[in-house]
Amino acid sequence: MNTLALTAVEQDMLDGGRGAGVAMAMRMVVALAGVLGAARLIPITNAHIDSCLYHGQAGLDFAQKLAGLGATVSVPTTLNTSSLDLLHPGLVRLPPEDAVPARALMDAYRTLGARATWTCAPYQSTQRPAFGEDIAWAESNAIVFANSVLGARTERYGDFIDICAAITGRVPFAGLHLPERRRPTVELDCRALPAAMLDHEAVWAALGDVVGRQAGSAVPLLTGIDPDLVDEDKLKALGATAASSGGVALFHVSGVTPEAIEAAGDPAWAGLPVVAITAQMLRAARDELSSGADLSLPVDAVALGTPHFSLREFEKLSVALAGTEPFHPGCTVWINTSREVLAQAQEAGLVQQAQDLGAKIVVDTCTYITPILGPQERTVMTPSGKWAWYAPMNIGVDVVFGTLEECLASARAGKVIRDERQWS
Repeated sequence: MNTLALTAVEQDMLDGGRGAGVAMAMRMVVALAGVLGAARLIPITNAHIDSCLYHGQAGLDFAQKLAGLGATVSVPTTLNTSSLDLLHPGLVRLPPEDAVPARALMDAYRTLGARATWTCAPYQSTQRPAFGEDIAWAESNAIVFANSVLGARTERYGDFIDICAAITGRVPFAGLHLPERRRPTVELDCRALPAAMLDHEAVWAALGDVVGRQAGSAVPLLTGIDPDLVDEDKLKALGATAASSGGVALFHVSGVTPEAIEAAGDPAWAGLPVVAITAQMLRAARDELSSGADLSLPVDAVALGTPHFSLREFEKLSVALAGTEPFHPGCTVWINTSREVLAQAQEAGLVQQAQDLGAKIVVDTCTYITPILGPQERTVMTPSGKWAWYAPMNIGVDVVFGTLEECLASARAGKVIRDERQWS
């Protein structure tokens, strides 16, 4: 095992020279370095904190302890979804014994100097990490997007370590911060997937489900996809589901993602074991993500925006809703997004149309983890692979997974509408 060597500045942090709060955080970072066998720490330029959901007193105590010791973040730091929607009070049906400490937890992280973004998609911000930057991001879909799509470098950080890295500005030089750990280890050949099929973001979520199951925690290289078919929202859908169905924290798409473009022709990326991905595998993933729901039952709700709805997705939604009828009175359409994106979408005139048709907006939190859906909303349709993965266990609903077009048609009809042409 390597012996950890600290710089004079890092040793001063550990010894308390920068304050008791910094020393507490540095002890955590040093302990993690020992577990990972890192020989040194490296500076980071950015952090994203996943610890904002209230799961119990321990999480609140930890954040308040750091704040009470005078700690503050040393790098730009964003905050993940919380347990409350502060812009729409009362939307989350938490009892006071949970709502009060949940708000206290949010306040503690603001006291520590983090930005009140409350989003699982910090990469949708106008300020985001650049290629090659070492960062400390938590939240599985944020991690995989930062590594894969932005080409920044972050290990899989979790609660408590994330804020400690933000305070110290340091992480162990280990895991996906190491160049050699970022090379692909398996090729997923996607040549057999029809171009028309890949026009739908939900198909990319289904592809992510397949990728996660095939790759596990390995680093996959997807080949055979026309770069003209790819955009950030499709990569977002792929990564979020791959991180849910497997442990994928980094993927590459040949000719698309930055490290794959930079490594074109590199012999170290050749000769990988190959797995062929087929349309049949994606349709099977769609059916598995539907969690055994009875497709003959009414659709009570549609859940959009996990990860959070982007500005471009609001634009697509606006086009899809133009000239259509209101949603069925028995079906609620929930749109989850961030404060920042919501403000942009409102300024662009992209929100009122959906609300006029019956949609409801949620910010600061997520519909699959907090009590927002009503007790009568038992069958929910979604184009989100991540929502489909976690909602049945977290909030006890049955899920029907489908494309955005299928979800909107179902919301208008109040029953499941399938268009098999979108999956063929």
